[in-house]
Amino acid sequence: MDPDGNETISDVLILVGFSYLNKLQILLFLVLLIIYLATLIGNLLVIMLITLTPSLHTPMYFFLVNLSVLEICFTTSMVPQLLAHLLVEEKTISIAACAAQMYIINIMALTECCLLAAMAYDRYVAICHPLHYTTIMSGRTCGYLAGVSWFIGISVQAAVTMLVFSLPFCSSNHIQHFFCDAPLVVKMACTDTSQIKILGFILSVLFIMSPFLLILLSYICIISTILKLPSPEGRYKVFSTCSSHLTVVTLFYGTAVFTYLVPKSSSSTESDLLISLLNTIVSPVLNPIIYTLRNKEVKGALRNIFKKSIFSHRW
Repeated sequence: MDPDGNETISDVLILVGFSYLNKLQILLFLVLLIIYLATLIGNLLVIMLITLTPSLHTPMYFFLVNLSVLEICFTTSMVPQLLAHLLVEEKTISIAACAAQMYIINIMALTECCLLAAMAYDRYVAICHPLHYTTIMSGRTCGYLAGVSWFIGISVQAAVTMLVFSLPFCSSNHIQHFFCDAPLVVKMACTDTSQIKILGFILSVLFIMSPFLLILLSYICIISTILKLPSPEGRYKVFSTCSSHLTVVTLFYGTAVFTYLVPKSSSSTESDLLISLLNTIVSPVLNPIIYTLRNKEVKGALRNIFKKSIFSHRW
């Protein structure tokens, strides 16, 4: 019992997740295991390619390395536990582990918003101010943009996580999700959470919508510049340098909108979980594919590494 006489929950929470699938959980385990391994391999491959290829040591690929590191941390914070829960009946997690998981997940989500905005700014400078690109997007500037992105995610979410888990919890210890999602954790509190919800809205506007607006503004300027080019071939060639980033932005924000902005009453819990699965697990495995299959430089670097590897084995 807490001091006010409310019944508090235990130190263990239950992530209900995909319990409703019963025996199909084994099939989902195999699918998610393959996707998780593909995510690790794909993102590690991108990091390796960029690190070993001097021609890829440019601002765009510097941010891509950061994005790949982020995706690895993001999926690793939840997928191994989800895989374990699909194999056992008791899908428990301690409050401390829940806090750590929520902290890491939210760091990665917030940092990705900022990194995507930094990548959009890089494309804006490259297309709209090509003569000043190397001066504006110096190594120092890139390091600053990436550092600020990570700092915002780490510092803001540290404060949010401490605030959320300082609340007294007295509702059911069952969370209808496969990870510790902040809104669902807040719902377990037995006190007024209106201030936290207002704070969450303010932080969303500042650190999620603001980067999105910066991305939107960057692409308005980019499209305006591209339309001024004389030939259709030139317009296509220039815009193709943005296509991968634009695809990732659409995938990231599109799935986030369905996850958090679509009214819950319009969909079942099962469909909510599937959309969250798409947002948190499927998206990270697609990003390396998007950036490699649609990028001649990365594919060329991959071919060169394979050729060198084959040649060295022959000798």
